Amino acid sequence: MSKLNVLILVGFLLMGLSACEPKEEPNEDDVSSCKATGYTYDPTSINDYQLVWSDEFDEGEKPNPTHWTYETGGSGWGNNELQYYTNGLNAMIEDGKLIIEARNEPYGGREYTSTRLISRYKADFKYGRFEIFAKLPYGTGTWPAIWMMPTSSFYGTWPNSGEIDIMEHVGYNQNIVHGSIHTKAYNHKIGTQRGGSKTVSTASTEFHLYSIEWLPDRILFFIDGVRFFSYMPSLSLNCPTKDHWPFDINFFLIFNIAIGGDWGGVRGVDDTIFPQRLEIDYVRVYQSETVANLRNE
Repeated sequence: MSKLNVLILVGFLLMGLSACEPKEEPNEDDVSSCKATGYTYDPTSINDYQLVWSDEFDEGEKPNPTHWTYETGGSGWGNNELQYYTNGLNAMIEDGKLIIEARNEPYGGREYTSTRLISRYKADFKYGRFEIFAKLPYGTGTWPAIWMMPTSSFYGTWPNSGEIDIMEHVGYNQNIVHGSIHTKAYNHKIGTQRGGSKTVSTASTEFHLYSIEWLPDRILFFIDGVRFFSYMPSLSLNCPTKDHWPFDINFFLIFNIAIGGDWGGVRGVDDTIFPQRLEIDYVRVYQSETVANLRNE
């Protein structure tokens, strides 16, 4: 057994397989209460993170069906996107990496195909450190994302129950990588989203580590271990509510490349660039007993 597999097994034993089990959602009585406030701890002092789930993409020819599900269709996905997400035709495992390939080809009434992989009901999490080592596609019209959505719409449909964008990139702005959150109060549909950006000149030629640390009162965003954005609503609000902090419920992971759309297609689509690939070497999730036991005062 490899050292990495031993670490994963130890992580499962220590965490009691809690990462993939349903967790208690907030009480209905708490829906209108202040959230993400009153915590007294130092995030840098948390030193008991354990690996609880990962995919190293080193087995088989396709993504592991016990980890991932394909979301399919060409409906525009709420952003006027141009691709059709196929049922596995655009995803493969090569040389220990997950490949999501976007192509310029007709399918399902659309001119482009791609893949949208989700871990919903197979790997759902509340709080933790999430690390994805990835290389991005390039070219005008591409819109890759590594992100998270709520397992259930506990606080209502999007954006009320939240969205966490660990990494987003639009090909017409090649060297800039983004991270953001969306809630009822803060989202791009009303121009109030909260996020940060970082210059990564080799985003499409080298692998980089995209990660977040999701805590009960804040979400910290990193690229290659350097923090570039922090979301902590209690810094500016005396009483953040579910409209500002719906991030106390389970979320799942999503990997995809969109083509065009309201953001990715601002400057059109360059059809000469295809095919384009999002390559992911690994995804790893760590959780902490200290974080699980935090209580606000």
